[in-house]
Amino acid sequence: MQQHDSAPLNDFIEYPQSEMLERSAEFLDHMKRRHSIRSFSDRAVPKEIIENCIKTAGTAPSGANHQPWHFVAIHSDDVKKQVREHAELHEQGFYDGRAGDEWLEALKPLGTDASKPYLEHAPWLIAIFSQKKGGVNTEEKKTNYYVHESVGIATGMLITALHNAGLATLTHTPKPMQFLSSICQRPDNERPYMLIITGYPAEDATIPAHAQIKKDLGEISSFL
Repeated sequence: MQQHDSAPLNDFIEYPQSEMLERSAEFLDHMKRRHSIRSFSDRAVPKEIIENCIKTAGTAPSGANHQPWHFVAIHSDDVKKQVREHAELHEQGFYDGRAGDEWLEALKPLGTDASKPYLEHAPWLIAIFSQKKGGVNTEEKKTNYYVHESVGIATGMLITALHNAGLATLTHTPKPMQFLSSICQRPDNERPYMLIITGYPAEDATIPAHAQIKKDLGEISSFL
């Protein structure tokens, strides 16, 4: 094995298998309560909570540990308004036919449309960007590897962290998303990956019945 600098693994905690089973079951129940919603309260969420969730996402594994992501946490009413205006403009074209009949038919059970009021109403939007070049140090311009996979893992961890903190979330990927680069003042090296809406659910928030249909273990896994 190639020699490299290393540090001892001194923060791993091993649990008895009975506790492992209990913890895994409890976490499953916890994550079953995570739902994508489209009706948010405008109740304030402290910046420190969002910071901790982003820092959690930043612990994700990545190709060559280059951490090819950047998170823009948007709280400004003016910036949120800009995001909504641009997103709705693109979404209108999507629902007017650019998506194609099959895609639009698949979305019908979710009740989505081009109107995105939550982009202004929710207290926080988090724009996630992927980076083509970078490195362990921010100023580096090395090639990043497995960028899509790395940012995808970090995004999943961010959603989980927000849920764990007690916040509701929604993923949003308007097509095209390049307007986010301009609004968030991000460099050419970065590409918009996803927009996360987060905050408290509105009192009248609902969950589409279609979204509660989940495949069972036998459909999503195989054990060899």
